[in-house]
Amino acid sequence: MSNATEEVAQDQLRSFVERIERLEEEKKTISDDIKDVYAEAKGTGFDIKVLRKVISLRKQDANERQEQEAILDLYLQALGMMN
Repeated sequence: MSNATEEVAQDQLRSFVERIERLEEEKKTISDDIKDVYAEAKGTGFDIKVLRKVISLRKQDANERQEQEAILDLYLQALGMMN
């Protein structure tokens, strides 16, 4: 490889590394912000485990959610945990 080619490759590598580092820092900041919101919700009396489950369920489409609920019901029945 020529010096010019090596320099271009080094610049690209440096650029990728710096972009990834910047995004990782943004991700950490967002993660900290999410923790703060959960703490605020907990402070006002909300159950955090249930809140996390609600967030998880909202990410699913209705069909996927219904399928999982049906499977959960089946498992609970098999274990004698349903009335």
